Amino acid sequence: MDRGSVVVTGAGSGIGFSTAELLIEAGWHVVAADRDASALDRLMDRLDNRAAMVTPVAIDITDEAAISRLAGQCRELARPLMALVNSAGIAANTRFFDTTAEQLRRIYEVNVVGAFALSQALAPLLKENGGGSIVHIASVSGIKGNLGRSAYGASKGALITLTKIMAVELADDLIRVNAIAPGPIETPMVRENHTAATREEWQRTVPMRRYGRPEEIASAIAFLIDGRQSSYVTGQVLSVDGGFTAAGLMN
Repeated sequence: MDRGSVVVTGAGSGIGFSTAELLIEAGWHVVAADRDASALDRLMDRLDNRAAMVTPVAIDITDEAAISRLAGQCRELARPLMALVNSAGIAANTRFFDTTAEQLRRIYEVNVVGAFALSQALAPLLKENGGGSIVHIASVSGIKGNLGRSAYGASKGALITLTKIMAVELADDLIRVNAIAPGPIETPMVRENHTAATREEWQRTVPMRRYGRPEEIASAIAFLIDGRQSSYVTGQVLSVDGGFTAAGLMN
């Protein structure tokens, strides 16, 4: 089934990569955005005969001029832009006293300001096209006080609050805004930041006793951007976390 177009940031790896693949299979045209051009090349190679369903865009989401150019490209798409998935992000596993102000600013610049700027640039186009959906990828670290996540968790908490405010302000424009809060997911970023001790702790505290898969997050994203399935869902934070945020005593 042919659908509209959707911008997916961070499409070169992890959750963004799996989301791009799944949405293409569902009939969406995907504007795959990532700062790593070689990662986008790998995505295109993997898609092979489905590559016509993708518009790859190498972009740094902290570059406002580049965001403006992306918005211009989206106006020229053959299929109308109907959704934005803000999946690009960076993380750090650093205790509070070891976190520098510079690190905090850098993480906020990507995880919060980047998502804000992209949403602000593309929301007018969604409105012109009759409405649509924006999905932010937050984290359970924006909900829980996880160790070593003072910068990362604070950025994701800010993104969750931004989600709710945007949902209220954009409702009249028929734009739904939601967030997904993944638990531990097997992505390159997680493999880089999670030590063996960290993995053991996650598996102990997640009721399902495992890390999630990127495609499990992608499926939730597909639901939230599909106006037929989630037409009355906005301002929500969906935790896809194996039960982590629901858990109390388990032993």
